[in-house]
Amino acid sequence: MSAAIQSEPAPAPLPTHTISLFVNNKPGVLVRVALVFSRRGFNIESLVVSPAAEGRFSRMTITCSGRNEDLEQVVKQLAKLVDVVHAIDHTGDESYEVEIALIKLHCPLDQRTQILQIAEHYKARVVDFGASSLIIQAHGSSEKLDALIELLQPAQLVELVRSGKLLMARGEHLT
Repeated sequence: MSAAIQSEPAPAPLPTHTISLFVNNKPGVLVRVALVFSRRGFNIESLVVSPAAEGRFSRMTITCSGRNEDLEQVVKQLAKLVDVVHAIDHTGDESYEVEIALIKLHCPLDQRTQILQIAEHYKARVVDFGASSLIIQAHGSSEKLDALIELLQPAQLVELVRSGKLLMARGEHLT
């Protein structure tokens, strides 16, 4: 007799959150922000830091996955840091999000037409032609880039670099 093995259903994926921070542009701020995530057991999936319109400040856009309740605590702790002017979780907010990807493919001549058609469909552009390789630059939502990369998988993907998500709140809302 063999016992039937019952597998448990896979746990539901954790929601993805996009948090924006407006911080003083000083050494050590990034480390203190990262430590808040680390202490709470969060992995930062994407991090973009850039100067704000006024040079004394920087904007951080952080993407991570986790339970809503836990992320609320992280955002509250971030807001308490001395160099953080404000911290906002934009999950569910109306915002414009964009990401950039550079995709290098091994691309023999007989596969170029198909790859170029896929790139054109996604409004991506070829930024480097080599004898047997291409570099494609694409921008859009994370989901759009994921779909493009999935379609390009059969062509030998050599290298992939993604910028991380950039976000700006729509209308008069603060980012």
